[in-house]
Amino acid sequence: MSIPINTRPLTGTPPTLKAPAGATDCHVHLYLPGFEAQPGGPKIPELATVDDYRRLQKWLSLERVVVTQPNAYQFDNRAILQGVAEIGQENARAIVAVAPDADESQIEAFHAQGARGARIMQLPGGAVGMDRLAEVEARIKAFGWHLMVQFNGREVDDYMATLKAIKTDYIIDHIGKFMPPVAADDHRVDQLLSLLDRGNAWIKICAGYEASLTGGPAYSDVGPIAKRLIEHAPERVIWGTNWPHVGVPREQYPDDAEQLDVLLQWADETTRQKILVDNPAALYGF
Repeated sequence: MSIPINTRPLTGTPPTLKAPAGATDCHVHLYLPGFEAQPGGPKIPELATVDDYRRLQKWLSLERVVVTQPNAYQFDNRAILQGVAEIGQENARAIVAVAPDADESQIEAFHAQGARGARIMQLPGGAVGMDRLAEVEARIKAFGWHLMVQFNGREVDDYMATLKAIKTDYIIDHIGKFMPPVAADDHRVDQLLSLLDRGNAWIKICAGYEASLTGGPAYSDVGPIAKRLIEHAPERVIWGTNWPHVGVPREQYPDDAEQLDVLLQWADETTRQKILVDNPAALYGF
């Protein structure tokens, strides 16, 4: 085996938030034995297997999961689809990397294996950037999939025309991922709200630690942005852990229970039910 086994903590002090039945982690990555990083993507530091994730899932009392194609695998979706097969489609879905020239039979095969969305990644290492978004959307539209879009929120003005042209549903990832964070009343946060108002955009509360300069558990710089987005459109917000957190060095590795408990600061109980259960059920067909 060329990739080391997982050394990340998979259990610990339980979160304060008691996850409701059907709670869904809408953003994890899996790195399975036998699947190597592909050219153009980052290296895989350690494995992150289904058994590893099941331990984390038990720790946080989560039930459902959406496995997102990591940059390391580029267009090789086999590992995450194998992961969904191991977990079972009753409780798992996948977001895959779709080539702009993918044919209908490829998308159909992905769909049968639990894929329900395509990843657009405008940050370094991404397999498909914003410049190819429209082409990917054309490939997935007939299957009722959505796009999962990640970019630096500080650059949202550059992408507004592309985002407004999307006809499918799409997710704006990682609380808009403002790097570094901006004030909650910044006009670029206003832009995200205007996209939510169009009816086909969703926002994912996830990985605040990747952008935050102040850190957890308060996330005083990212939290106000998250709260504003949640208050504006609670019916279009989902949440994820971003496990296994390969985008940050080990000394910045977040506490996984804390990643769930941030919702105690940012949303009331009724809204948490929407974010953790109802909204992902609607989006992913659970």
